[in-house]
Amino acid sequence: MDTEPESPFENIESALQFVELLCDAIEETRREIEQASAEQQSERRQQALQLVSYNLAKLALHMGTSRRILNDLRTLRRLFLQERGLKEEEEQGEAAEEIAAPELTDSAEGGGFTD
Repeated sequence: MDTEPESPFENIESALQFVELLCDAIEETRREIEQASAEQQSERRQQALQLVSYNLAKLALHMGTSRRILNDLRTLRRLFLQERGLKEEEEQGEAAEEIAAPELTDSAEGGGFTD
């Protein structure tokens, strides 16, 4: 039942992978902007690049928070599915025990003898 998701956000793992890639791209861009800002001679352009760097830092913080939330959701889903799987196994085990255990009746309890 391994099928490719139709959209990139069909499941939590694919969304998490996208957010991680986006975080990497943001960090790389931020380093490039800081380097360009240090090399810039024009004060106005340097201030603009610093503003871009600041906004990229804010975006990185938000994406880091999103990554943690997605990771928490993935963990909770795994725990939930595992519990549900265990509960289903217990129910199946109880049903199998009921089928395997013979029921005692009044005649079986007395061994079939009467006084």
